[in-house]
Amino acid sequence: MIRFLFKSLLLVAVLAAAVAGAAAWWINQPLDISAPGGAPAGGGAATVDLSIEPGISAKAVAQLVAQSGVAVDPTLLYAWFRLSGDARRIKAGSYELQAGLTPKSLLEKLVQGDEVMERITLVEGSTFRQFLEVLSKEELLTHSARGLSDEMIMEKLGKPGLHPEGRFFPDTYAFARGSSDLHVLERAMRAMNKQLEAAWARKSADSPLKSADEALILASIVEKETGAAADRPMVASVFANRLRIGMLLQTDPTVIYGMGARFDGNLRKKDLQTDTPWNTYTRAGLPPTPIAMPGKASLLAAVAPPPSKALYFVARGDGSSQFSDSLGAHNRAVNKFQRNQK
Repeated sequence: MIRFLFKSLLLVAVLAAAVAGAAAWWINQPLDISAPGGAPAGGGAATVDLSIEPGISAKAVAQLVAQSGVAVDPTLLYAWFRLSGDARRIKAGSYELQAGLTPKSLLEKLVQGDEVMERITLVEGSTFRQFLEVLSKEELLTHSARGLSDEMIMEKLGKPGLHPEGRFFPDTYAFARGSSDLHVLERAMRAMNKQLEAAWARKSADSPLKSADEALILASIVEKETGAAADRPMVASVFANRLRIGMLLQTDPTVIYGMGARFDGNLRKKDLQTDTPWNTYTRAGLPPTPIAMPGKASLLAAVAPPPSKALYFVARGDGSSQFSDSLGAHNRAVNKFQRNQK
């Protein structure tokens, strides 16, 4: 009996050692990483993006890693997070995962990422030109896009002929020193594609929008027209209602965008009457392209605004807007909030 117990314990010990050895081998093996849509901009190793929101569990992080394009068993990865003792130390942020990463170095990145990675923020409502300006001022990036035309940049990103406006998701991106600005743009473009696809899947049945591109255009208008975040859904509702009945959108930000460098900060009556492809006072429907980079809230508002009869809105002067169903009510609101009349 004693001999049997001894052999059993020895077998358990051998198995435990084998498991420990296999685990030690596995956590140091490079993970297979596949860049979505093919090779990364400018060549180089494949990379994928991983966005971890505050409060997310280690188990959910493991799932996100697998979903992002890393060939790994999320259950096994989560077990490693737990056994390491660092599962609770994983930090929220936007990470870039490159080929050559191992389960061990991945966890180290997620635990220390905010400390060792640089960060750059692309702001909601910015134009593509403003995005490029922000990138050009970041000294820790390699400026591969400097001096390139918009068309050349989109070609480098694998999207020749696509207008760049609205195609990059505004967010904070972590990057290693020396990374290319094209690489950041590529990640922002993939992020926008993902956000737009998710938003379009939630489109309301009665939406007047015919495509995801139209949703992106409307979302960019909502982004520029919204002063208070709480007003986004109703701003989108106004424009959706106008599109349904064929009413001109008559939104100033589109006119300003169409003016380009001619805009000096003052929008005049003659500007509203001067036709451009983006002038929604002279042309019906949506403009041909987005006019800025919309955030997630504007995308969701554009595809599924709340039902209403509102056709007008005017700024109250405190950042919020007053919405009206009729022209008469709108004129009264204008008198009250814009002309200081009772």
